[in-house]
Amino acid sequence: MEMQELDERKRKILNAIIRNYLDTGEPVGSRTISKYSDLNLSSATIRNEMSDLEELGYILQPHTSAGRIPSDQGYRFYVDNLMKEKDQEVTEMKEFMIEHTERMEQVLQQMAKMLAANTNYTAMITSPSYHKNKVKFLQLSQVDEEQLLAVIVMEGNLVKNKMISTREALDNETILKLNILLNTSLNGLSAEEINLGTIAKLKEQAGIHSNIVSDVLDALAGAIQEEEELEVYTSGTTNILKYPELSDSQKARELLDAFEEKQQLISLVNESLSSQEETGIQVYIGSESPIQNMKDCSVVTATYQLGEGMTGTIGIIGPKRMDYENVMDNLKILKVQLDTVFRKPKKT
Repeated sequence: MEMQELDERKRKILNAIIRNYLDTGEPVGSRTISKYSDLNLSSATIRNEMSDLEELGYILQPHTSAGRIPSDQGYRFYVDNLMKEKDQEVTEMKEFMIEHTERMEQVLQQMAKMLAANTNYTAMITSPSYHKNKVKFLQLSQVDEEQLLAVIVMEGNLVKNKMISTREALDNETILKLNILLNTSLNGLSAEEINLGTIAKLKEQAGIHSNIVSDVLDALAGAIQEEEELEVYTSGTTNILKYPELSDSQKARELLDAFEEKQQLISLVNESLSSQEETGIQVYIGSESPIQNMKDCSVVTATYQLGEGMTGTIGIIGPKRMDYENVMDNLKILKVQLDTVFRKPKKT
């Protein structure tokens, strides 16, 4: 029986079993599933459906418990449907962004000019991008006695596949335990949150299979590092030369080089995104700037959000004696304006 032949009720029950098992790591019984408000099914009906799902190979019953756990086939069902749902979300968002691309470029360029004029400093705005740096789901599947396939799904529907060699054949129960360990430890984490402590604990829990965990983490690092190319719009680059402390020929040349070399600005954006304060505004004063050429300046950045993971950065570069209050007020106003102009309308 093919996965797509499952009726809606069986799909919901299987999803409920998998979600519960991911959360708890414990076999799931019919009583637990019956508490799902959107099912409205009796325990007896759920038991019958679970028996069918077990017969079809989507779940299995450990010998020590009356509850069920997902099989590899059940995990595959979950991953495929998750990817289908996320793909639809991303497609809708991309279609929306494509429709507005030309307008967006014009608006961002205009807003950069307005920001530079209002502050008398240099302004920059990045195009919004879809950040995919959080782990959504991981699955290990047996290919043969010496190889596993690791499927890693990141937010934004980025999927990474990696073949992993094993020193010995692994049974289904061991692979299931590794799947649960990886998902419960890593789901929802960003690159910054997967630290050495998390990795050490994960390897310790994996025991003799820590080498498999290492290979999965390597593939995960590759997926996290994939970033979309950012467009950076700047305006008022010569404004900064109006201030005597920055108009020295050497300093001026270094600053103009930094504005010309967009990769340096992208580095600034990435640094800003990873260290935003609760206010949504980050201030770098002098040597605090991640760009060496701006060590004599102050840089104030803010992140604007368009929903569905779409984010962009607004920045102001000026002398250390800049009017911080005016800059922050302008950034906050611009964040609201960008949100109003580009936010995708909600479905009714």
